[in-house]
Amino acid sequence: MARSPDFAVIVRLQNLQERAVTMPEQRCRNLCSLAAALTLALALAGVLALAGCDDDSATGDAPYLEITGGGFVFNYRVADAYYGFVARPLRRLPAGGRLEASFEDPAGGAAHVEQQPVGENVLRYSFRSPPLRGIKADRPYEVELRLIAADGSVLQTAHKSFTSQLDQDVNPEQPLTVGPGYQKNPAADATGN
Repeated sequence: MARSPDFAVIVRLQNLQERAVTMPEQRCRNLCSLAAALTLALALAGVLALAGCDDDSATGDAPYLEITGGGFVFNYRVADAYYGFVARPLRRLPAGGRLEASFEDPAGGAAHVEQQPVGENVLRYSFRSPPLRGIKADRPYEVELRLIAADGSVLQTAHKSFTSQLDQDVNPEQPLTVGPGYQKNPAADATGN
């Protein structure tokens, strides 16, 4: 039985239609498998990167902390002056340890020492001296920050100096206000401050 030429054309058209349908499906399958492979590769790279973040041995002798900011504060309302600083951990601090900050006393006495325990996931530690007397302008005052392990050994010591632009005499002798509502201080009125 001989086939007509029209039959061959119809068969070719059917084949072309089938290819037209299967080609986008095949491309989609290829793209989907490529996207899945890329997603898997990125996830694996992320897991490996996070695993490396927990390795403190890789940091070796890198410092644990840095002093990032600080300075003097003069509160004329309460006739108070102090200085302080902020320390930022650069890597995980040892559990059970403590931080010890020493502030030079402007009046010439022994250094003022403040301590804080090391906490987990703490992003910064703030230290502040007690109220001070004798602060002079343009003179550097030293602070020392020590990281002390649970066994008492010193793991790191950091130093920084802070210089006030003002003398202590900018503060009045008596507080201008008292109490939580900043009421006027009757003693300051009597002295003329």
